[in-house]
Amino acid sequence: MENNPSSSRTDRKTAERNRRNQMKALYSQLNSLVPHQNSRVSIPPSEPVLSLPDQLNEAASYIKRLQTNLEKMKEKKDSLMGVERTNYASMTSCNGTTTGLRPPQIKVREMGSTLEVVLITGLDSQFMFNETIRVLHEEGAEIINASFSVVEDTVFHTIHSKVEDSVPSNGAARISERLKKFVQDDCAF
Repeated sequence: MENNPSSSRTDRKTAERNRRNQMKALYSQLNSLVPHQNSRVSIPPSEPVLSLPDQLNEAASYIKRLQTNLEKMKEKKDSLMGVERTNYASMTSCNGTTTGLRPPQIKVREMGSTLEVVLITGLDSQFMFNETIRVLHEEGAEIINASFSVVEDTVFHTIHSKVEDSVPSNGAARISERLKKFVQDDCAF
């Protein structure tokens, strides 16, 4: 019977050693999956890189950063998907169906070498302002002032620009037509 307690003690030691080796292998595997802040290339492989608690803290921090980034990406995706759905609804409203969204309108006034562009959109068509600015830049107009105001679900954008002397004399008319075509094409989809 004396062999039995000794054998039992040896079995427990072996089981504990196996458990520790398995945990060590799992910690090592976890550490290999976590990108490290410091460049550890210069540290010789014989030196321990991080203590076990430090490895676990680094892994936990990394997982938290991944979770935060994932949440941010989900919010961005939802935001972008919402914009696309809203823009689609806006485009259908241009075709005459009633969706409760405002179809975009544009008014261009030419005053000598100055253009005043008034763009009226719903809250769902903010990209049109950016596209209007892009068209003006492409046509060589210099933006002097741009402002907007929001009244309930309507956004009023006002852009004042100066047509360069290097732009042909019919440049303002061409810009005006291009902007009006852009808004009409947006409604055509």
